[in-house]
Amino acid sequence: MAAVDVITDYIAALPGETRRIAHGEWGVTIDEERGGGWPLDVGLRLADGLLRVQAFALPYREGLDFGQVLHWNRQTRMARFACTRSGDIWVQGDLPAEAVSAEQLDRLLGLVVEGALNVRAYASRL
Repeated sequence: MAAVDVITDYIAALPGETRRIAHGEWGVTIDEERGGGWPLDVGLRLADGLLRVQAFALPYREGLDFGQVLHWNRQTRMARFACTRSGDIWVQGDLPAEAVSAEQLDRLLGLVVEGALNVRAYASRL
């Protein structure tokens, strides 16, 4: 089965709000209860032989130690934290298209969501 079909089937089977934005692009919204206090939007894009999954985790927050958040990248696998110039925190992960399976997609999505929820929990303690 082609990666685009695997992803389409997987996303369609998820609970909650899911959408197919365009060929090779999908979105998932995790409700505020499971999203750490507000909805968590996760985007998926399959292009140029690579599946990218990304989630906007946290807007700029004064007092947040960006160095600590970025240091967590030393402990992560497949997913990583990124910080924009304006201080927003994103969690991203990539998977080669030939490695896309329901199991690997589930793993990657889980790691991206877990990372976003962890940074939201960290920020809530500030």
